[in-house]
Order: sequence, then C-alpha cells, then structure tokens
Amino acid sequence: MKEVIKIEGGHALKGTVRISGSKNATVALIPAAILANGPVTIVGVPNISDVESLAVLLRDLGVDVCFKAQDHIIIDPTHMQNRPMTQDAVQKLRASYYFMGALLGKYGRVEMKMPGGCYLGPRPIDLHLKGFEALGATVNYEHGAYIIEAKELVGTKIFLDISSVGATLNVMMAAVYAKGRTIIENAAKEPEIIDVATLLNKMGAQIRGVGTNVITIDGVETLGGCFHEIIPDRIEAATYIVLAAAAAEEMTVENIIPQHLESLLSKLEEIGVEMKVDIDKVTIKGRNPHLKATDIKTLPYPGFATDIQQPLTALLTQAEGQSIVTETIYTERFKHCHELNKMGANINVMVPSSFINGPTRLSGAEVVATDLRCGACLVIAGLIADGITEISEIYHIDRGYENLDGKLSALGAKIWRETIA
Repeated sequence: MKEVIKIEGGHALKGTVRISGSKNATVALIPAAILANGPVTIVGVPNISDVESLAVLLRDLGVDVCFKAQDHIIIDPTHMQNRPMTQDAVQKLRASYYFMGALLGKYGRVEMKMPGGCYLGPRPIDLHLKGFEALGATVNYEHGAYIIEAKELVGTKIFLDISSVGATLNVMMAAVYAKGRTIIENAAKEPEIIDVATLLNKMGAQIRGVGTNVITIDGVETLGGCFHEIIPDRIEAATYIVLAAAAAEEMTVENIIPQHLESLLSKLEEIGVEMKVDIDKVTIKGRNPHLKATDIKTLPYPGFATDIQQPLTALLTQAEGQSIVTETIYTERFKHCHELNKMGANINVMVPSSFINGPTRLSGAEVVATDLRCGACLVIAGLIADGITEISEIYHIDRGYENLDGKLSALGAKIWRETIA
C-alpha cells in the first residue's frame, strides 16, 4: 500500500495563500536551541515531517519538547544528556547534522551516524569536519559513525572552500562556546543563517557580520533561553508564486519577505509574468499564454536558489522558445526533467544544464517525486496538465511543504490523496 497525491488539471486557481515559517531555518534553529541552558520558545514552526523527526532526536537526548498552539515549539534542554546519535531517525534527515556543531560546542564531544535526506548528488560534510578540526577537535569515523571530540575548542580563522550553508551554521554553533574569537571567511549569506544567528544572539551569543561573507563569533561562557519567531519560508513562497504564474487567474501570496525573492521575481518579470509586489505579499496574474523562454544559473544567495529551479522548470515548459537551466550547486538535480517528459514536456538534460523546449502541452501521467522540490515541480505540472496526474513517493513533499493539498484546495485546485495497492 502506498499513498499518492492525485491532481485533476485545468482548474484555474484564485484567492490568497499564507506562507509558513521557513523549513530551512527551522531545521537549524531546533538543533541550535539545545545550546541554551534554559527553555527556548520558537514561533512559526511549519507542520512538516522534518520537524517531527527532529523532535524524536531531541527527546532521545533527554530534551523536553512541547508543541503549543498550532506553530509554537518549546525546547527545554535543562535535563539534556549527550548520548550517541546512532538511531535510524538520524539517517532520514540531512539536517540532523546540525546536532554535530551544537553538541560539540556544548559538550566537546559528539558521536553521530552519517546523516541522510534527499539524494541530490554528492553533498559531502568534509567542510563541516575541517571547520571542527580548525577549532581544535579530532574527527574519527568508526562503525558507520563520526566521533568528534575536543578537550577545548579554541577560536580561530576558518576559510570555507565553498560558501556552504550547512558548514557555516555548523561551525557557528560549535564556535559560540569556543575560547576567544572565531572568524568564518567565505561564509554563506542565506537569510536562514541570519535567522539562526539572531536566535543565538538572543540567547546571549556574540555573533556579528551575518549576511556578509565574514562572520565573527566571540565565545561566551553560557547561553540562556529566549523567544524567537521564524522568518517566512522563501522557497515555499517561491513555489506558490511560480504555481500562481502557471495556474492562477489571480492569486495573492502573503507572509513573504520580497527581498529574499528578488532573483526569482526579476526572472518572472523578464519572462512575462504580471505581478504587484507589496511590503509582505505579492499578487500574481497568471496563465499568460505568451511567456518568453529564459536562461537561469543557480548560485548561492543572493543568486538564483537551486531549490527554485525545479518548480520553475514546470512553468518554463509553457514558455515560447528554449530555456536553459544551469545547475552549479547540486549537479544531479535534474530527476524532475525525466518525470516532466513523461507528461509530454520536451526537455533534454546534459549535466550541468537542462534545455527546455516550449511551449508543450502537458498530460496527466503517473510520476514519482524523487525529492522534495521535484515533488513541488510535479504538483505545478499536474495543475496545468490535461487529465489526472498521480504523484507517488509523496513523503518527500510532506518533508518540506505544510498542508500543500489543503492550501491548494482552498485556492480551487482539484487535489486529493489516495492509498493504493
């Protein structure tokens, strides 16, 4: 038995959708909260399966986790114990690696299985490990688990070969309790990093320079509890904006930070999507039959986000001419193209680029969500296709999108779940 999402295409969407708190910030904020010595309340937590997985890991460490109201989580690490993180839940979730930096920072030792997540090609954690070693830790790999330990972590200058979000956050968490000053050069600038640093500073950390490529961290002796509200999810916002351009008469996407979406909004304008951007929302007039093809190259923030290229590809199948998407972050991120071709798209993949020839008429088909953003891409394709699209492996979608089918139904989509043999 498996659960699938089915979509009947061709229904014009209309209305307003509210964006949830950032998934990519949440999965780092929750591990960061264990650095405190008192309760941390986080508001705006999206109701996604990754949060459930993190709550399981926290409870295994003896952390009290309490979900209040719809989107509040209270994390109390007062009775926490530094236990080995070798359970299967670690391998379900790539973001579990943030416990490496947090536990190393707090206890000077962490034992952990190799983390999992969506397969998007090689995503090595050697940058994280090099950062920990620079702070004075030793790293050993035994029986499928990393053992990272240090008698004392000492601040130093660390240059990241790639401006990796994960490595920036992990080194930042390890360094908050380190002795002296740590400087991270070529740091990533994503909004989620600013959000995590804001939480840590509220707890009493001394972190400066986030949002630039040089972050300075002065180690402190203790961190206390605090209250924090998560930023809106820029990738969920981008997904609904692209979805509106593809399938809506008129749709408003609210609870966004437009500045976080500049690379997408300017690209949509260029291809002919009509939009009105306000302080915290954007209204899109969609279904333009004369969209123009474009070229996109994914880059670290503030460049075009790799997470958005897959949903956008579904829209580009409707644009006139050949669009080229070049992927510089995760070179394997083209599995969605094969699925779109099953629906009638005309896409050629020559890694690291895909060549999308349009416009093509899409027809409903049985397709597979090979990863989280591929799932979002196929939902958009299903909304504009003739007939019924059946998407399997939908647990990927539930990892990152809160109540996707509920939000779309409220906008007029014909979307439902079925359990099939």
